[in-house]
Amino acid sequence: MSKLPNVTTSIFTVMSKMAAEHNAINLSQGFPNFPVDERLTEIVSRLALEDVHQYTPMSGYPPLLAKIATLVKSSYNRTIIPETEILVTAGATQAIFTTLLALLKPNEDVIILDPSYDCYEAPILLSQAKPIRVSLNDDYTPNWNTIADAFSEKTKMIIINNPHNPTGKILNESDLENLEALLEKHPDVLLLSDEVYEYITFEQKHISTHTRTKLLDRCITVSSFGKSFHVTGWKIGYLVAPEYLMKEIKKVHQFLVFSVNSICQIAISKYLDLVDVNEISSFYQKKRDYFRSLLKNSRFQLMPCEGTYFQVVSYANISNENDVDFCKRLITEFGVAAIPISTFYADGKDLKLIRFCFAKDNQTLEEAAKRLCEI
Repeated sequence: MSKLPNVTTSIFTVMSKMAAEHNAINLSQGFPNFPVDERLTEIVSRLALEDVHQYTPMSGYPPLLAKIATLVKSSYNRTIIPETEILVTAGATQAIFTTLLALLKPNEDVIILDPSYDCYEAPILLSQAKPIRVSLNDDYTPNWNTIADAFSEKTKMIIINNPHNPTGKILNESDLENLEALLEKHPDVLLLSDEVYEYITFEQKHISTHTRTKLLDRCITVSSFGKSFHVTGWKIGYLVAPEYLMKEIKKVHQFLVFSVNSICQIAISKYLDLVDVNEISSFYQKKRDYFRSLLKNSRFQLMPCEGTYFQVVSYANISNENDVDFCKRLITEFGVAAIPISTFYADGKDLKLIRFCFAKDNQTLEEAAKRLCEI
C-alpha cells in the first residue's frame, strides 16, 4: 500500500521528458544552461587533486559554516552561531524534507500557501501530519484573513516561499507584519521560510526572515547555493534555525545523508571569498528584462516578476484550453516547454497562466521568443 497514493510523476519531469522527445526548447525546469563561473570550476579542478574526498563533519565543512555565518551577517545583519545554528544540506529540498520530518508529529497541521512548490506536501504526509492548502489571491498576494482562518489548535507550522516560485512575487513589509501578528497569536506555531531565490530579486530586495527579530526563535530559513551560483546539479543548500530546533533537525539529517558532498562544500567555501552575491540580481534582471522585451509583441500577457528566474504569462488571449493541455500543445506544435501553474494548486485552479524559466543564454531565449511570437 502506497504511503503517497496521490503523488504521481512531477510535472517538471513530464514536461522535460516531452521537451526532449519533441526536441523543444526547455523553459520548463528551473535550471540555467549557461556556463558556471570559471573561478568556481577552476577551484573544483584544483581540489580534485587534493585530499578532500572523505566525509566532512555531519553539520557541514567547518570553514563553510563560518562563511555562511559571515554571508548572513553581511546580507541581513544577523549574527548566527556556525556550530549550532547552521546545517549544510544536499540541496534545499533535502533541507525542507529533513526539517518537516524532524519537527512534525502525526495529526498536526501545516499551512501551505498555493500555488506552492511540490516538495512541501510529501514530507508532511510521510510525517502523518496534514497539509492545509490556502490559496493566495489571484494576483498572488496573501489574504491574511483567509490564512488566519486556516489556523487551529492543531496548526504546528506555516510555510512561506519568498521570493515565490512559481509566481515571482515577493512579500512586502505589510505582509511580514501580518505574519508576525498572526504568529504572535499562535506562539507555538513554527515558520519554515523557503528563501532559495533570496539573491535573485529586482526592483526591490526581498525582506528575509533573517531580519525579523520577532520570528527568529521559531523560524527555519532555507537557502540554496545551487540557485545562487548556477550549480543546481551540485545539490548544496543550507538552513539556519535556533539551536533547540536544529538539534532535532540534525537527528534526522545524520540518518538521511549524514554529510554532504565534500568537494562541493569546500569549493563553495573558497568561492565565497571571491564572489559578490549582490551581483546576482543584476545579472538575472538583465535576463528578465531581455526576455520580457522579446515577448512584448507576442499575444502573451506578461505578469509582474519581482524575483526568481521565472516569468509567468497569461495565454487567455490565445486559447481557452486548460493550462496543462496548452503546455503540451506548446511543446508539440511550437517547440517550447513551459510549466502550467494549475499544478501548483491542491485544487488545480486554472487561471490560464504558465511559467517560463529565463535562466538561459540569450540565444536560447531569442529562439524561444521567436517561436512564441508566432503563436
